[in-house]
Parts: sequence; C-alpha cells; structure tokens
Amino acid sequence: MSKPRNTWEQLLARQNLLNKKPRKPSHEEHDLQCACVNWFNLAHPNMRLNLFAVPNGGRRDKTTGARLKAEGVRPGVTDLILLKQRHGYGALLIEMKTAKGVLSQLQRIWRDHITKDGYKHVVCRSVQDFINEITNYLEE
Repeated sequence: MSKPRNTWEQLLARQNLLNKKPRKPSHEEHDLQCACVNWFNLAHPNMRLNLFAVPNGGRRDKTTGARLKAEGVRPGVTDLILLKQRHGYGALLIEMKTAKGVLSQLQRIWRDHITKDGYKHVVCRSVQDFINEITNYLEE
C-alpha cells in the first residue's frame, strides 16, 4: 500500500508558511534578477516579451496574499520564465539565488514536478550563470 501524499497546504502548514510573517527581503537577489533581465532585453530585444517574472516573493498583507493565492499564485514557482521551446523543452524556468541561497523544499518539489512535464529548470547565482544558461538554451 502506498503512503498517502501530502497536499500542498499540508506541506505549507508543516513548514509554518501559511501563518509565517514574511522576512525582510534581501535586495541582493532582486538586484541580480534586475541585472539579468536588463542584459536579456539588450541581448535579445526581439524576445523581450518571452521572458517574464513570477511575483511570488515579497512582503504582502494577508488580504493581498489571499487574493494572489485565489488568482493562482503558487509557492515554489521559479523567479523567471522564458517561454521559448528549445531542445525538446517547453520553456526555460530560472530560479535566481544568491551565492549562499538554497532551494526551499517547496521549490524543489515544484522543480521535480515541472521537469517531469518537459521543462528545463536552472538555478542562476550570477549574471554570468544567467548569460550562460540563456545562451546555451537559445543556441540552434
């Protein structure tokens, strides 16, 4: 008999994320992501609309958080998505992390689920990481 799977809400509750106050955001990851998006827009102006951010992080009041959850915001989703099919992948999903940053349990679960569906997931810790991943992904 297989072990019952946890629901998304049970995982959130177990990690105390449902009622947890958001911590003060670090601007290091924000600055890194902005630099990467700026580079992409300059290097690939014809694909500016293909790369977009997913607003999962940040400080929000309970009302805004509830509204976003009702609209479909999911914890664990990557910071950036490049909607472009390449090399058998449906899209490139990019998680931005600082040098010391690690994927949360929910981010790992989401990554494992989505890669099974044919999407490429990468973690970028620098602008150079981002440039390398984008360049490799977009090459013919």
